[in-house]
Amino acid sequence: MSATDPQFLYMILVLPSLFGLTLIGEGLNKIIHEEWSGVISILFGLMFLAVVVFAYLFFSTYLGQKG
Repeated sequence: MSATDPQFLYMILVLPSLFGLTLIGEGLNKIIHEEWSGVISILFGLMFLAVVVFAYLFFSTYLGQKG
């Protein structure tokens, strides 16, 4: 599997990113309704997106060297 395969991008980048964006959206919704627990959801969403970006960069360089 190469780092440019659509399956790789879908598994590593698109689906987890959508989950992180959902967490951020849920947090924003809670903050709008004056629930301060939304800050935690936003932080977890941002951390999740950071992990997704790190995993993509790690796997793309690792698979790029092997292939």
